[in-house]
Amino acid sequence: MKGYKNMIKILFICHGNICRSPMAEFVFRDMVQKQGMADLFSIASAATSREEIGNPVHYGTVQKLKEVGISTSGKYAVQMKKQDYHTYDYIIGMEYPNIRNILRIIGDDPEHKVHKLLDFSDNPRDIADPWYTGNFDRTYKDVVEGCEGLLRYILEHDRLS
Repeated sequence: MKGYKNMIKILFICHGNICRSPMAEFVFRDMVQKQGMADLFSIASAATSREEIGNPVHYGTVQKLKEVGISTSGKYAVQMKKQDYHTYDYIIGMEYPNIRNILRIIGDDPEHKVHKLLDFSDNPRDIADPWYTGNFDRTYKDVVEGCEGLLRYILEHDRLS
């Protein structure tokens, strides 16, 4: 990680930090590792709520990522803090209610760092919470679509070296 002044710092956010945001964190991390760019990124995830803090990743997310060879080992839910706004370049929510809650935590977004993940795709929309839908396959497809779009956007718009 050292040697790069312009490391891109990304924080993925969902309600509890046990389903969608850790899925996005580990999918994006896997994408950049496979492209040999892992040292150019700092990637994390957090919750807007407190209810799951300290809990491991939901078994549905663990299982889905295991199917595609991605581990979530060592990840436990943490809550987003106001100072995260100054730490991260991109703060990425999964759905509109996440964005509303992120803004409640940080106060304002003068640097336009806050986005929905699928706003980087060709079909902007919310990513449904598999905690309620039970459909981790659909969530995974949406997360991959959003992460691919986010990576494309970063490669086109950010200086990485």
